Amino acid sequence: MLKKRIVVACGTGIATSTVAAERISKECEKAGIDVDIIQCKVSEINSYLADADLIVSTTILPVKTDVPVVNGLPFITGIGIEKAVESIVKELTC
Repeated sequence: MLKKRIVVACGTGIATSTVAAERISKECEKAGIDVDIIQCKVSEINSYLADADLIVSTTILPVKTDVPVVNGLPFITGIGIEKAVESIVKELTC
């Protein structure tokens, strides 16, 4: 399987995206998915859309995109993580 690029976005590109990116990386490794994770501010998302296979955002995206988007809030709250992980794995293995 080719390496997949996931863009993890949050308000500042630092705190919540780091928490989400670490968990996503771990879960993708468990699922045997080779990923390249990029963290950014949600305001920078346009810069990464062309190469992205998936976006995980902990906040509302300011743009419409054809790239699949998964809500990253469960990685922060702890509620619904399993479903978020399932969504990520499904999107990356389709």
